[in-house]
Amino acid sequence: MLAPSQNPGEWIDGFLFVANSPILDFLNTKPVLAGGPTELLPDVHALEKWLIASGIVTSARTKALLRSWRHSAAAAAFLKELIAFRERLREAVLRIESGSVPADDFLKEVNARLLQYPLHTSLRKRDGKVIREISFEPRRPADFWAPIIDAASDILSETDISRIRKCESCVLHFFDTSKKGSRRWCSMNICGNKLKVAAYQRRKRNR
Repeated sequence: MLAPSQNPGEWIDGFLFVANSPILDFLNTKPVLAGGPTELLPDVHALEKWLIASGIVTSARTKALLRSWRHSAAAAAFLKELIAFRERLREAVLRIESGSVPADDFLKEVNARLLQYPLHTSLRKRDGKVIREISFEPRRPADFWAPIIDAASDILSETDISRIRKCESCVLHFFDTSKKGSRRWCSMNICGNKLKVAAYQRRKRNR
């Protein structure tokens, strides 16, 4: 069960961002809170807020488009498919964390969506450097598969899979970017301090 974090930066508009990976933050939209497993994406409006909080949506035009879809049947259908995909992704990530590889059927699904919903990129010069820019202009709710499936393919093909981990104390996943690669918890504020206190109390009792 997750205790409230004292770091407001870990919660943005009601969503947790502790994974160092947008797709793992998406996976973490069903945490275990005080009342048990909690769906943070219960409706299209919640998905709209998550897309903005995650930084996937930044332009005023796309934000307005999202607002216009709040009561759209197409958006509701997309959300239903997305939630089902999230749980299949969870299974794939758990397999990676256990030292295995995702199922062939899941990889076929990801490949099919990558072909159907490609992200368009281009190279531009900025401040004397060449940068890669992503061009994403959705016209319908299903177009949001593009950034989601692209992020999923990134994590599935991550070369250092040993840094994709599940918190030792809760259901959240994260990508360990620490220098030593020794991160064990989703967050020191959420789970780390709790486990350290428990370990200290055990040592104290055993003296």
